[in-house]
Amino acid sequence: MGPVPITLETATADSLDEAAEALASWQDEGAPVQLHPGDLGWNWKLGTENLAAALRVWRRDGQIMAVGLVEDAGLVRMGVAPIVDRDDAFAARLLGDLSDPERGVLAADDASVEARSGTAFRRLLTESGWVADESWTPLSRDLTDAVDDCGLRVVVADAANAQERVEVQRAAFPNSTFTVERWHTMATSSPYRRARCLVAYDSGHAAVAAVTVWSAGPGRPGLLEPLGVHQDHRGRGFGAAISLAAAAALREMGASSATVCTPSSNVGAVATYASAGFRRLAPVTDFRRPG
Repeated sequence: MGPVPITLETATADSLDEAAEALASWQDEGAPVQLHPGDLGWNWKLGTENLAAALRVWRRDGQIMAVGLVEDAGLVRMGVAPIVDRDDAFAARLLGDLSDPERGVLAADDASVEARSGTAFRRLLTESGWVADESWTPLSRDLTDAVDDCGLRVVVADAANAQERVEVQRAAFPNSTFTVERWHTMATSSPYRRARCLVAYDSGHAAVAAVTVWSAGPGRPGLLEPLGVHQDHRGRGFGAAISLAAAAALREMGASSATVCTPSSNVGAVATYASAGFRRLAPVTDFRRPG
């Protein structure tokens, strides 16, 4: 018998849950911070059809072995199963599909790939002339021990107070398109069954910070995505406080660690997470296609 064929497909609304569960199963303590089911959950707010159209799935013998989230014409974020971490043939297929314009995975000439896992795939990208692009700093906080109280009143957002969660998001990120309707869409997703949105309030009862935390299941690393502080309340330690609240929530859900990845150029964000007990890991870069 010859090698088992590898197939590439665009996800469907019906296959999103399967892709999310595959990504969850690939989250291992000590492994690189790669595409997480929480990344799908956050993007689910745009609707299942839109998310499915942006998701590429590679299968071998019917099993999902890699998932690519196409964020725009020039960037795909990859998650790769540990079982094919050092599989040169699989890596060659991934690179071939990403490099083939007829596949339509990466349309831009200056396309980039976020590939933090997949030893063989990363090596092949380098050997094929792909060059370092934007640098990111992963951070991780071990959740073996209890997390200190953050010092703020923190509530879990639900249908009754989703508006405040949305308002903090939009005040923290001026270009945000988050809405209450999109919060509800996200909250119905399968990844959100293992997630929480947290809103923190200051002593004057103002909503000052918010975060969404995503578990990948007990004993696996959880993700903070996204975290923001209201622009009117910055410089008062609320970023570190909501980071602590996020870690505590993930620990309560059984996560082994709390992880986040932020642009290395955002030194303020890196310092904020570090002040909340997150350990800086070695910076990683995206790969940019040679021009």
